[in-house]
Amino acid sequence: MDYIPSPCFLGQFLTLLIPFLSHLSQGALVPPQKNITVPAVYVFGDSIVDTGNNNYLFSVVKCNFPPYGRDFMGGRATGRCSNGRLPSDLLARKLGIKETLPAYLDPNLQPEDLVTGISFASSSTGYDPLTAKVSSVLSLSDQLKLFKEYKDKVKTLVGEERSATIISHSLYVVCAGSNDFLITYFTTPLRRKKYDVPAYTDLMLRSASSFLQKLYGLGARRIAVFSIPAVGCVPTARFIFGGGQGGCVKSVNQAGEIFNAKLYSKLDSLNNKFPQARMAYIDVYFPFLRLNQKPHDYGNRFF
Repeated sequence: MDYIPSPCFLGQFLTLLIPFLSHLSQGALVPPQKNITVPAVYVFGDSIVDTGNNNYLFSVVKCNFPPYGRDFMGGRATGRCSNGRLPSDLLARKLGIKETLPAYLDPNLQPEDLVTGISFASSSTGYDPLTAKVSSVLSLSDQLKLFKEYKDKVKTLVGEERSATIISHSLYVVCAGSNDFLITYFTTPLRRKKYDVPAYTDLMLRSASSFLQKLYGLGARRIAVFSIPAVGCVPTARFIFGGGQGGCVKSVNQAGEIFNAKLYSKLDSLNNKFPQARMAYIDVYFPFLRLNQKPHDYGNRFF
């Protein structure tokens, strides 16, 4: 029987990341100087941070129907692959910027929405350009093009000097890679025929590095990069590959660990290459793995 991956499989564990979002507001990302603030948050990546861009794409990958959004404001399905807010929303709220982070493609965006942060993310995308093509969603290159367009809009709204300040002092979040494994590599033969796991993670890393350097070239200086979570533990992976009762798919998790180790080293290298940059590696792999292995250590709120 053919299996088509659920477009919003990552929505199954979004709420599990909530306890660990505090990492994003610590000193590694937000400078300790009291006179420096974060004027805006910009997010790029996949369903973990897509607040509704896929609603406006010609793609079947959407989360704009129940039960998604049942705990969101008004109980509406907004395109977020979650029952409520996403990490992108929670981050904007935690930093005191705004309650939710809107999707850039939303035609109802107001000027004040633009200057305080936007999500350019697209569910089911990945570092591998092929991943976005499989699902007909925005690739990371597409998201960068939208960011360039966005910069011109902000310059028109607030002027060149203020827009430059907003761009350079804001926080950028990048969250991608899970779909590369669960959709493009392990579920289909599109890449496995040509690449083993180490070679494929090299391909992903080259794409990630290229994206981050281009983002830096567009003015980003504070960049938080999420690791790949333990996607071998999500229900979809267990269903496809047979993780066993309460178990995780070891091969998928091992692939994630290989990529994460390379990503960590690459970020260190990029920080040395660009002294003005602050690129921080945000580990969500091991916290999620611990949640899966010992859920009751964290109480009954999520389980």
